[in-house]
Parts: sequence; C-alpha cells; structure tokens
Amino acid sequence: MSVEEEYRRLVEEIMNCTKCRLHQYRRNPVPGEGPLNAKVMVIGEAPGRNEDLQGRPFVGAAGQLLNKLLELAGLKREQVYITNIVKCRPPGNRDPQEDEVKACLPYLLHQIRLVKPKLIIAVGRHSARTLLELAGLQWRSMSEQHGKTYHGEIGGVKLMITVTYHPAAALYKPPLRQKLEDDFRGPIAAAVREALREEPTSKKPRTLLDYLKPSPPSSKS
Repeated sequence: MSVEEEYRRLVEEIMNCTKCRLHQYRRNPVPGEGPLNAKVMVIGEAPGRNEDLQGRPFVGAAGQLLNKLLELAGLKREQVYITNIVKCRPPGNRDPQEDEVKACLPYLLHQIRLVKPKLIIAVGRHSARTLLELAGLQWRSMSEQHGKTYHGEIGGVKLMITVTYHPAAALYKPPLRQKLEDDFRGPIAAAVREALREEPTSKKPRTLLDYLKPSPPSSKS
C-alpha cells in the first residue's frame, strides 16, 4: 500500500471516529494537512471554532499568526504538515481532557510514522507535554522549557522536538507574542535549519570530467 493510500484510509477513519465524546459536538473533524514528506510537523492541541467549521487546522486568527511565525523560522506553511493532538473541537474551546487525548493518540502516532518528520514543533502545553512524554522525555512547564529542542524517538521515528507557546495564547496575552517570536526567530529557526539540511551522499556523483585525463603540466625551457 502506498503512503498516499494509507493516509487516505487514516483520514477516512478520523472522519468517522466516535471513540470519545468530542464527536458529539463537532461539525467537522480536523485530521491535518500538508505534504506527506514534510520534514517539519507543527502539532497543536485541538481545533477551534474556525477549524471546526472548515475542517482544516490553524485557519483562524491563531493560524494567521502561526503563518507569520513560520516565516520567522524560514518556513512557508506549504512546507509543513500541521495537525493537532485531538482531531475534534472540545466544546467551548476548553482544554482536551486526558481520556480524549488518549483516544486520539493512535491517529497522531500513525501520522508521525507516515510523514517521518525530522522536527516536530509542539505548540501549547498539552501538545508539548504529550509529545515529550511519547519520546520518553520529562515535561516540567512551558515557562521553563519553551524554545528548547530535544532529541528523541516517537513511533520508531527519530526526530527533534521543540516546544513553544500556542499562538492563540499570544492573542489573549500580548506579552507572550514577543516570546513566541523570539522562539521562532532563534532556537526554532536553528532546529528548522538542521531538519532541512540534506544528508550527505556516500559518493559524489561522477561527471564527464571525472573520466577525462588531466593535461600534463607544460615544461618551461
């Protein structure tokens, strides 16, 4: 089965999911979007009102801010795969509850195994805690760990995880916007550069010049 076919089946499963109470409130599930060979994944916490209406992640005001933040890190939205820890909107935009996260986790793990990112940018404390714990790493607090990059393995995929505040938080608490911008402009941009760096090939490709004998040096009389 191709990656595209496997992904199509995964999306179909998410669209019909009734594993937790959130399916009772949704208009549209929000599986995620982006290239399946993306080297960077952005993983938020849960869809909001606009996402629930459109079935797409990060399309509201927080999404517009995310697009600007990605540019600070040297990325375009079209380069990254974007999803959330849970795929359906919690009522009233409340935080996702533990059993809801647990019910949705297999979908996220499947997405990570399919995309095989080099870097995950976890935005929001629920996303950061979940992903660090999946990688066997310790979560303490966002104030202590934002902007930091960790190396780990999730679902058999070796990757980096960098954590920061959720863009929506900066809309309600303007002082956080500067911290977000500093994270994306600095440590996240550095992690992005590492993720996008091409792995060296074992042998340099041979060209016609490799087969031509060099001219003998001319002798001076």
